Amino acid sequence: MRPWIRRTAAAAFGAALALAPPVTAPWAEATRGDPAGRWTGAWGASLQRPADPGAPWGGWSPQGFAEQSLRQVARVTATGPRIRVRLSHRYGAQPVRLARATVAASARGAAVRPDTLRELRFSGERETVLPIGAERLSDPVHLPVRAGEKLTVTFYFATATGPVSYHMDALTTSYRAEGDRTGHASADVFETATSPSLYLLAGIEVAARHGRGTVVAFGDSITDGYGSTPGTDRRYPDRLADQLHAGGRAYGVVNAGLSGNRLLTDSGCFGERGLARFRHEVLDRPGVRSVVVLLGINDIGAGGQPDFGCGTAPEVTADRLIEGHRALIRAAKRRGVTTVGATLTPFEGYASYHTPEKERVRDQVNRWLRTSGAYDTVVDLDRLLADPRPGRGDALAPGYDSGDGIHPNDAGMDAVAEAVADALPG
Repeated sequence: MRPWIRRTAAAAFGAALALAPPVTAPWAEATRGDPAGRWTGAWGASLQRPADPGAPWGGWSPQGFAEQSLRQVARVTATGPRIRVRLSHRYGAQPVRLARATVAASARGAAVRPDTLRELRFSGERETVLPIGAERLSDPVHLPVRAGEKLTVTFYFATATGPVSYHMDALTTSYRAEGDRTGHASADVFETATSPSLYLLAGIEVAARHGRGTVVAFGDSITDGYGSTPGTDRRYPDRLADQLHAGGRAYGVVNAGLSGNRLLTDSGCFGERGLARFRHEVLDRPGVRSVVVLLGINDIGAGGQPDFGCGTAPEVTADRLIEGHRALIRAAKRRGVTTVGATLTPFEGYASYHTPEKERVRDQVNRWLRTSGAYDTVVDLDRLLADPRPGRGDALAPGYDSGDGIHPNDAGMDAVAEAVADALPG
């Protein structure tokens, strides 16, 4: 066994549960007997409330869209003949009317392959309304895809949406054009307006004939991919999907990371707390078999500090964080989902977060993660990514550091993906 993987006595039982989820799981009921395959989460984004007007990170979320088309690109992690698209307006302030939507295989940039353009419908209708706090799932579309391919989803909003739910750090480019461009194949009309965020798009699901189900990576900016090279799909969940498929394990992987997110407390800047979003971001995903939890460093590091204009983050103790992790584990176990816990990674070089007192809290939480047996499996990212030089073990290894002392670079993301792949069952 690799030194950064620790399986508890319950791991074998957890793996058995992962391979045989309860027959009452919604994904099993919805696809039973379907020759096209079972619905698998193949891509996802965690959304947050619209940014305040004037916030430097909010992109198009404060004003929303009016008589405009929005084009977004997603790399799927499952193979199958049909797809469906999930929209979410969970954090909106007014209903959003979607006049038309399409999906297609991506070409270069904002371009799509015209022979693959498909119209999305919702309960048979071209138009749909997203009520405040609700999601909408498109009808299935026949569009064969393979793991690693990209799909482009285009929305047209004929009337003003107002502020919309969004995902801040997408590490990919979204595009906007005037008028209804849902059937437009080339990139030309989309080239002048771009954004580094995602809007309203929460998931893509694939009917996977030979898939093993869904793995959800749940966490903060490290899971979100911050520190990896934008536009290259080098986030650790992307690389995890590649590792799993290369090894013959056809899992879909959903990224439920959210930059700045905390386990215990909400943030107007960095989203709903992990405890609150765990159900809809993880347990309600179709086909979910395993969850990888890497969350808590922002609770520790941001504690007692101004929260980037969103108030002051509360200080936390190790006991409170441990109880938060136990709550996630209990919720997952009730659904028969295997749990993989990741130790909190080194952050000594992130000066605005790190103090000796906060380091002690991280050490206490990591000690519990390693020794408690609460998670089915523990992947020790702390030891994997730590600087090996004497006296530097609380800092990231230089070869894994993106440059800010807390976020792994591309090589670090690759190392995390490999370790997590080793920790997952079968």
